Amino acid sequence: MSLRTPIARAKGLGSAKEGVSHWWAQRVTAVALVPLTLWFVIAILGLTTADHSAVVAWISSPIRAALLVLFLVALFYHAKLGLQVVIEDYVHHEGAKTASLIATTFVIYFLGATAIVAVLKIAFGG
Repeated sequence: MSLRTPIARAKGLGSAKEGVSHWWAQRVTAVALVPLTLWFVIAILGLTTADHSAVVAWISSPIRAALLVLFLVALFYHAKLGLQVVIEDYVHHEGAKTASLIATTFVIYFLGATAIVAVLKIAFGG
């Protein structure tokens, strides 16, 4: 005995099996962002009176540069996941939904890559 409707069996439709992985990815990035954001805010507060060369020297530390890159990856990926959910839930026209998802993905990845390259450029003295 199947719990699926006859039309679902005929069309072969069922769960897309993507919602759980998306949900977990959002939760994992949120948990990762808690300590990374606390570290980042405390670090920035400590650098408020620092000059440019002190900030560059601070970012040049391998551990700090790695933490900044991890923070940026988690931040931008979490933002992408959240915006995707908002667009899927509230944009009802399929063409606008698809265009919005594509544009959002490109913008988020571009901004994330730009931020990571900037950190790495400073970290490696370029």
